[in-house]
Amino acid sequence: MASSKNFSAAVARLSALLGFFLLVLGSSAQAQYQLRGSVLDKETKEPIPFVSIGIPGTSLGTASNADGQFFLNLPSLPQRVVFSEIGHLRDTLVVTSTQKPFEVLLGSATITLPEVKVGSYAFQLVDRAYRHMADNYDKKFYGKAYYRQVTRIGAEPTELQEMIWNVKSNNARIEGTTTTQGRFAAKQALLNFTNFSFNTKGYGLYNPNADSTVSLALLSPNAVKNYYVELQGILEKGDANIAEITFETRPEVEGYQANGTVWIDTDTYKVVRFTITSPNYTSASQNPTYKLKNTLLTFDLSFQNTPDPVSPLDYMKVKLTADVLRPGTPITKLDVSSFTFFYDTNRKPTGIAYERGTLDEKDRETIRQAKYDPEFWANNPVVQRTPVEDEVIKSFEQKGAFGTTIKPKRK
Repeated sequence: MASSKNFSAAVARLSALLGFFLLVLGSSAQAQYQLRGSVLDKETKEPIPFVSIGIPGTSLGTASNADGQFFLNLPSLPQRVVFSEIGHLRDTLVVTSTQKPFEVLLGSATITLPEVKVGSYAFQLVDRAYRHMADNYDKKFYGKAYYRQVTRIGAEPTELQEMIWNVKSNNARIEGTTTTQGRFAAKQALLNFTNFSFNTKGYGLYNPNADSTVSLALLSPNAVKNYYVELQGILEKGDANIAEITFETRPEVEGYQANGTVWIDTDTYKVVRFTITSPNYTSASQNPTYKLKNTLLTFDLSFQNTPDPVSPLDYMKVKLTADVLRPGTPITKLDVSSFTFFYDTNRKPTGIAYERGTLDEKDRETIRQAKYDPEFWANNPVVQRTPVEDEVIKSFEQKGAFGTTIKPKRK
């Protein structure tokens, strides 16, 4: 009988020990390692913003923020991580430990000019990029996006809005979104923008429904008629060559002005990045005595670095600057900027009902309708990768601020 009791006790101890090991193994399988650091120019040591950072062969990735900083959760170690940016050489980092932050130095990409007639070659590339975009416009992508908007009036932050969207997109634009999370902070100010996110949701490089005979887009059949283009050089990016082409509207184009830069893969004709600035911004103020003058609206779209024939959006920036004129008052500077980062992007359709952006939407009302989860915002690495500037936080800690991100003061 005694031996039977000893045997039972041994079995119990063995079961407990086995359970402990299974728990440890389970925890290890679910563990993640957070890679953090900054990306700098190898020569100037200046931060490089919006560098694409990813693990080859997976959908895991992120991008450096405006200060070159990045955060990326790794499922296991060791891991190969690739860093890629349009103006710099691609680099690979083998990560064996994440205990200390990394400093990644990227060298500038080599720029050469091809032995061809530069003017005609630039137009040829723009035309082929247009045709490639039109031919592949029906290929869809599904994923998520993080949107942040900061409004500054007279250099003082007056409004902060953040949203997480489910996104449907293609090789030219966002096709539809649904808001899953949102938060904002604001102060009483001269102006606020009720639907600035429409600029992100509504802008695209190509529109199949537009009348191509009168389109003013660079990527249209009318590029030669409407634009001057100039090939600045060819960026040698590993096995790929990226043409850097600047453009501006011709003076005879009536009612529209724009200038910018487009980067096009010379082998695949994919648009890698596109920036454009225009003074043609129209918006009515809530107060008819206020006027916006010297407006400049800038769009910056970058696409993910993938070997596929079509690549999804990586990030999108929109920036509006203007002078606010009021009777009997000095000019006040206005600056509204938004940044949208796309992540978890894939080609698998979802059952989500995406909605196209409209001018009737109200960003703040959309945020109020979304369930506010403080823990989500505090622990989300996608949000943490682009930290809010200290000046913005301090601005909303002042008296008079309101919104879902403002903590009530203790009595």
